[in-house]
Amino acid sequence: MTDVFEPARLGPVRLRNRIIKSATFEGRTPDALVTDDLIEFHTRHAAGGVGMTTVAYCAVSPEGRTDRHQIWMRPEAVPGLRRLTDAVHAEGAAISAQLGHAGPVANGASNRAPALAPTRRMSPLSLQPIRAATTGDLARIVRDHARAARLALESGFDAVEIHFGHNYLVSSFLSPKLNRRTDDYGGSTGNRARLAREVARAVRDEVGDRLAITAKLNMDDGVPGGLWLDESLQVAQWLEADGSLDALELTAGSSLLNPMYLFTGEVPLREFAAVFPAPQRWGIRAVGRAFLREYAYREAYLLDRARQFRAALGMPLILLGGISTKATMDLAMAEGFAFVAMARALLREPDLPRRLQADATTKSLCIHCNKCMPTIYRRTRCVLVPD
Repeated sequence: MTDVFEPARLGPVRLRNRIIKSATFEGRTPDALVTDDLIEFHTRHAAGGVGMTTVAYCAVSPEGRTDRHQIWMRPEAVPGLRRLTDAVHAEGAAISAQLGHAGPVANGASNRAPALAPTRRMSPLSLQPIRAATTGDLARIVRDHARAARLALESGFDAVEIHFGHNYLVSSFLSPKLNRRTDDYGGSTGNRARLAREVARAVRDEVGDRLAITAKLNMDDGVPGGLWLDESLQVAQWLEADGSLDALELTAGSSLLNPMYLFTGEVPLREFAAVFPAPQRWGIRAVGRAFLREYAYREAYLLDRARQFRAALGMPLILLGGISTKATMDLAMAEGFAFVAMARALLREPDLPRRLQADATTKSLCIHCNKCMPTIYRRTRCVLVPD
């Protein structure tokens, strides 16, 4: 059986092991540019032993940010990004940039630009209308992904991860619930997958084999009428046949409609309400349980669904969701997954990979309270660790 701590190739990149720090918005870029705080965050994870750390969230367009504080890929960002990649490389790890467009998850009021979606709807975040994207918008956003990938290459990144999950823009086009279009980007599964395939192809055509290219793909949205496994499997098979990607990271849930479906564990409703101004705070307190639904945590909680993708695909797959023990990593390797991705456990203990490598019986201190989630609005961290 492959050992998770053995070196591995991801496309053109050699990683020192098969553990990836998954993308978790860091909340450390107040001016939408790299800060020393962001560099320290990722170098801490690199020094902790991951094979690759993922910077989130690098929007491809200014209106594609969830709020105006997030990095968006432009020439002014390159010097800071180069300092970041150099610092991570000095610790022996690779580094990936998560690229994407937030679509209906974007806060149009914060960005001072309308959010975009397949079809018009109201935003629960900005309390403003979300505009239906035109075909011209989509063509521009496809080009924006390619341009952002080129800037990532210039900035010294080893890989890019294209965000096709969580009902961000591309994911919202995949969703039958959110995509009610009647043109070439709506209706059939093939039409709803068109944007994903165009984006992946544009990124590959722009950077060739100079970067590893992965995508984070929803297996299901976790909402009635949303994307489900049968269609997602077909989309994954098309992406594999297109040859645009080096690996898929499998995820689930909707940041717009059902965010806890991805995370599972406790629901920090009080902490979420506290970070929002009125009237959102009052709304969260009043109806938050309907939006932030509770799902019991268990190790490898996405594995049952991910197995179906492993059986149907030949390309490398990255297993995400409840991976915090060496035994779970061994199980992922035994079942044919090429990599594992970790997030919350590393917020609590950035050095967990090194400790697991030294002692396979090491227990993660993460208790899945999810109180780290509301900190993304101010500075992402584990609240149980002194700042």
